[in-house]
Order: sequence, then structure tokens, then C-alpha cells
Amino acid sequence: MYPHERSLVKKMADKPFALIGVNSDEDLNELKPVLKEEQITWRSFWNGKEGTGGPISTEWNVHGWPTLFVIDHKGVIRHKWLGSPGNDKLDAAIEKLVEEAEKESKPAAKDAKPEAK
Repeated sequence: MYPHERSLVKKMADKPFALIGVNSDEDLNELKPVLKEEQITWRSFWNGKEGTGGPISTEWNVHGWPTLFVIDHKGVIRHKWLGSPGNDKLDAAIEKLVEEAEKESKPAAKDAKPEAK
């Protein structure tokens, strides 16, 4: 999944998009070189020494890995997958929500002020 995640971060760099990861490795010291080696540049939280039973997975009711949540710009969970849904399906869901966010962030044409000459 890391190669596709890296491509998403690059593709969506100028868009209203954030990729956030949660890592369930039990040993933070062993995890750090892996993050560097895998070129994980997005925010990635450590789930604690409890690993898969840590506080983040417990709070979010995660029982399998990977679990993917797609959350819209209003903070609403719009998709949840246990396991990868496939790159095309994931990309389509993200692109749709990014488009929605961009539309809502632009002022309506009737609200736009004419340019002074």
C-alpha cells in the first residue's frame, strides 16, 4: 500500500486532502527506520506499545488491518473498508470528496465582486 499512498500524497499535494496513518508496531524504536525506509512523509501516529490493541484502534473500533477510513472535509466518515478496496475504488472515493470540498470552498458566482477597472 505504501507506493500507492505515496502517489496519492504527491497527486493531491495542492488539494484539500490529508493522508493520516496509524501504525500498530509495538516497538517505536524499530518502527522509526521503517518509516524512513518506506518514505512515509505523511502524518503517521503510533498506536502505542499495545500494538493492534492500542488506544487509537480501540477508540476507532478497528479489528483488522488495514482498515481505511475516508473522511470528508466536514469530518464525516464517508467510507470505511476492512482491507484494501483496491486503488481505483479508493481513488474514486477520494477524488469525489476532494471535488466536493473544492466546490464548497469557492465563493458562488453571485457573491463574487466585480473587478475594479
